Amino acid sequence: METTTIDRPQLSPKDFATDQEVRWCPGCGDYSILAQVQKVMPSLGIPKEDIVIISGIGCSSRFPYYMNTYGMHSIHGRATAIASGLKAARPELSVWIVTGDGDGLSIGLNHTMHLMRRNFDVNVLLFNNQIYGLTKGQYSPTSEEQKITKSTPMGSIDHPFNPLAVVLGGDASFVARSMDRDPKHLQAMLLRAQAHHGTSFLEIYQNCNIFNDGAFEIFTEKGTKAEEALFLENGKPLIFGAQANKGVRLNGLRPEVVTLGEGFTADDLWIHDESDLLKAQLLTRMFDDPKADRHLPRPFGVFYQNERPTYEDMMGLQLEEAKAKKPADLDKLLRGNEVWTIV
Repeated sequence: METTTIDRPQLSPKDFATDQEVRWCPGCGDYSILAQVQKVMPSLGIPKEDIVIISGIGCSSRFPYYMNTYGMHSIHGRATAIASGLKAARPELSVWIVTGDGDGLSIGLNHTMHLMRRNFDVNVLLFNNQIYGLTKGQYSPTSEEQKITKSTPMGSIDHPFNPLAVVLGGDASFVARSMDRDPKHLQAMLLRAQAHHGTSFLEIYQNCNIFNDGAFEIFTEKGTKAEEALFLENGKPLIFGAQANKGVRLNGLRPEVVTLGEGFTADDLWIHDESDLLKAQLLTRMFDDPKADRHLPRPFGVFYQNERPTYEDMMGLQLEEAKAKKPADLDKLLRGNEVWTIV
């Protein structure tokens, strides 16, 4: 039997842009994220009609309007639930979920956690700007303590969520972090997320220059980035610093910073292993440690990856098994085991 090969035109980033006016504030980090997603999409080799972007509510959730693919601007916190239903019905599609720290970690947290444990093969991009931008600057689930906002004029007394620690607790199978102001790293993380067979969760630090400007500039600005950001590479030691002369080692289970050449070499350092769940949990909490002997950098990259069956794959196997059995008698099923006759 002959097979027919369909020649598809080579796509470019412009093919993924729409004619819609991009309506984010000038200088918003969302512009960079949109640009990197549009740059990455052509390299996936997936037809535009097989890509779906689903969002919830928030500034980030305007994303589907600006991507020339199928998409849906859904309801607050429920993008994950809608995407799960779509992936269950159409498992061959490439499904991307765009959400924010408010949409995905406040009203939508319940749905986010269930998506992690079910492990649908979808990609979650969570834009974290530590503020509610669309509703004009209230504190969010990731805002730091004592944050002064319109809704917390005396400072927030809420303890913030650590997004990656939260989803690891929900048994996420892929967890990573990037930032809006490092285009090459963000592109690499988007490709890694897409390549993972299962739910990928990518937290993206995104600057809201109107209501929370500079929240992450210590990690993005040239003068401080090398000393404050630690870029993870699987199988390599945790090294950082402007002179690449600092590293992180484990003293028992407590991370500590050491200076290379001052009694320590790269052989003494923590070697990153993306399959090690325990160390991934330490990495997500590393910068939260109040007892750290020395200031610890913020990790970026893939923290954890684990291959396990996806929900839609297991559901497909059940459906095939059901088809192989004797066809069900719908009338018998509806009648059940007990019948009452009304006289």
